[in-house]
Amino acid sequence: MRHSLAGRAESPMQARVLARLRDDGPLSKVQLADRLAVSRTTIAVEVARLGELGLAQDAGPAASRGGRRSTMVDLAADIRFLGVAIGATGLSVGVTDGRLGLLAVRERPCDIRQGPEAVLAIALEVAREVLAEAGVDKPLGAGIAVPGPVDFHRGVPVSPPIMPGWDGYPVRDALSRELGCPVVLDNDVNALAVGEQHAGVARSVNDFLFVKIGTGIGCGIVIDGELYRGVDGCAGDIGHIRVEDGGPQCACGNTGCLEAYAGGAALAREANALARSGRSTALADLLEQRGEALTAADVATAVSQGDPESLRLMRESGRRVGQVLASLVSFFNPGLIVIGGRVTGLGHALLAEIRAVTYRNSLPLATGSLPIVVSELGDEGGVIGAARLISDSVYAVDERL
Repeated sequence: MRHSLAGRAESPMQARVLARLRDDGPLSKVQLADRLAVSRTTIAVEVARLGELGLAQDAGPAASRGGRRSTMVDLAADIRFLGVAIGATGLSVGVTDGRLGLLAVRERPCDIRQGPEAVLAIALEVAREVLAEAGVDKPLGAGIAVPGPVDFHRGVPVSPPIMPGWDGYPVRDALSRELGCPVVLDNDVNALAVGEQHAGVARSVNDFLFVKIGTGIGCGIVIDGELYRGVDGCAGDIGHIRVEDGGPQCACGNTGCLEAYAGGAALAREANALARSGRSTALADLLEQRGEALTAADVATAVSQGDPESLRLMRESGRRVGQVLASLVSFFNPGLIVIGGRVTGLGHALLAEIRAVTYRNSLPLATGSLPIVVSELGDEGGVIGAARLISDSVYAVDERL
């Protein structure tokens, strides 16, 4: 079993070297010096120290450019990170290498409402399984994402609407103690955003929004290549923007929130009402077949069967999301919007309505070259993003974990 004994970066330049190797792959010392705008002597000294710390290694001679051949530098081959993405109804756990390539990943259903002890016990069980599968005794660090607001610096959830019993629970410290390594905690949409930035469609975009539509709705904000959390860590909580006075009760306690109209839980609530009232025969049939409450996925099934009430419901959800996104586009002027989350797998009608309403209600200058695309990473995006978050901390300098 592999056991990582690597240390942490000791200087800002070392941190920059590690981040460059993570994002760009192996580079020669000459290339590192050029890209970081420092002398080759400086790079040689810092790379040598990173080797002593167990974070970097020589990777053979670089291609000849005439004269003395430079040495290729790569991240240490035994660096391993753990990424844990906890959702409302399930979790995914993966092990990555230093460049955040997934080596092993597993999923497990669970209900976030079971509380932190039960859910984290499941997460640790799956983590140990996936670490064993990847041949790792202990990772260099672990990133954890949860579906609610997080105080990033303290490593605790803060009044998360769909996570009863989690408020103030020391998730970061509890998992760090169990795993024996540094841990960072963030909300799920931030992890998805940085996962998309590292391995998805946002790789070449510096300013973008990642909108997650799942049980709840959230938005990850990346500005000039950096994740923006806000002063208290709750930037991007768009699910609780009020879209109508009054309206249905939201999990946060307010009424008329976007999430209460357009999230997966809202779609499920409306679907069950349509089924029980008989207004949708397709949903009524599905409810009878299932013998239990309908989910948002059942709405998509009914849409595929041509049910007009389900199609109306899906389009109404897309219209609400599009209205909020149009305001965000006018305010933020992003270069890209990525849509992810379980609800995005529910078919074309929802996404088509989101795009149409966003483009129609935004200034032409802001949307003239604005792609609105679907994430291709799926559940793996949160795992990769969580691993990216811990790599940022391990590769950085003087950050509290």
